[in-house]
Amino acid sequence: MSVADTLPLMLLALHGLALGMGIIFLSLIYAMHRRAYYLGLAAGRNQKSFLFFPALFQRPTTWLAVRSANPKTVQAALGPNRATLDSLSEGLAGGHEFFISPQVHGWVIVTGPGLPNPGDDVDACFHFLTALSRRLGHVQFFHADRISHHHAWARMDEGCVTRAYAWAGQTVWTQGAKTLPEIELGLKCFGYGEHPGANESAEVNAAKVPLLAARWSLDPAAVNHRLMKHATGIRR
Repeated sequence: MSVADTLPLMLLALHGLALGMGIIFLSLIYAMHRRAYYLGLAAGRNQKSFLFFPALFQRPTTWLAVRSANPKTVQAALGPNRATLDSLSEGLAGGHEFFISPQVHGWVIVTGPGLPNPGDDVDACFHFLTALSRRLGHVQFFHADRISHHHAWARMDEGCVTRAYAWAGQTVWTQGAKTLPEIELGLKCFGYGEHPGANESAEVNAAKVPLLAARWSLDPAAVNHRLMKHATGIRR
């Protein structure tokens, strides 16, 4: 058989080898992803916590992060009311006075229109958060309006404000020294009555609130959706 006759066979064999190696490679990647998924699922069932994934759904405008292992303790601190169970994905989407998530890496997330808006009444927001912190200990508050760019963040410990900043067209609340994550993220905070360049900074600040939340505690939009169907929270 001449070289001209064997060349097509050699090319065909090389093509088949490359195809076979590609199939093996893809199969290994698929197997690794399945293993990681089931390991994560087992961890979620055994430890009542959930892995994180890139943001897959629209995060709430306002939320709390409470350092707690027991969502029912958080529910009791928010006041007596009729409660039902709801899926994590449905609960975080809103539509209830409060939705209290299961424990997520040591944190319980609270969302819903029952949470205060510092732009409406900053004093009511202050009293709500400090009263809740007196009952629950460490409580964090985040607010980021995607339309008005009003934004806020606050940290409470045992009823005391350790850091807070709220912007609603002007600074309505500033308390405590800036934390290192705020400085590293380049968040711009203004004093009462200070507005030079503030409107331009508002949109940037609002967009960075989830990044600050991820540094202080967690970003609720980063919860792994593949594990959400196995989780329920408390809706009231």
